[in-house]
Amino acid sequence: EKIRELRLERGASIKAVADSLGVSPQAVGSGNAVKHPQASLLPKLADILGVSIDALYGREAARDTT
Repeated sequence: EKIRELRLERGASIKAVADSLGVSPQAVGSGNAVKHPQASLLPKLADILGVSIDALYGREAARDTT
């Protein structure tokens, strides 16, 4: 849920996130790749969303990358 929230806050489409991660849009849309992402995808997903890996799990406030 937190990852979806961050994606929507940043206006990142499902397709854009999927393309950046190298997974299908269906995987992102259904939550399989993003809801429980592989550990190897976490750094890239955090970079895409402009947050720390801890923020992906709701452990800290998202940082502003602008």
